[in-house]
Amino acid sequence: MLISPAYAQDAAAAGAAGIVMQLAPLILIFVVFYFLLIRPQQKRAKEHRTMLTALKRGDRIITGGGLIGSVTRVKDGSDEVEVELAPNVRVTVVRSTIASLVRAPAAANDSK
Repeated sequence: MLISPAYAQDAAAAGAAGIVMQLAPLILIFVVFYFLLIRPQQKRAKEHRTMLTALKRGDRIITGGGLIGSVTRVKDGSDEVEVELAPNVRVTVVRSTIASLVRAPAAANDSK
């Protein structure tokens, strides 16, 4: 009796718009985090998994602990890889501890 029906309808519509306006910054923050943080991290993780599955004998690697070695044997169906750290020094490492492959330096192009 104290509130007219037209005013009550406007208040309900304004309430729904207010909720959307309150959620908009949160949604915007999530979108920014997704494209700047989450998506690039997922891309790097996928590249790392691909690198680990493509390991082969003779690849030079760096382990998570900073050891540099050469892959001597890849055990199929297992998470273990045998790595030679020095002549006649071989260790077995878990694939997930391999941080990266060592790329051979590109040969200097002597086009003179």
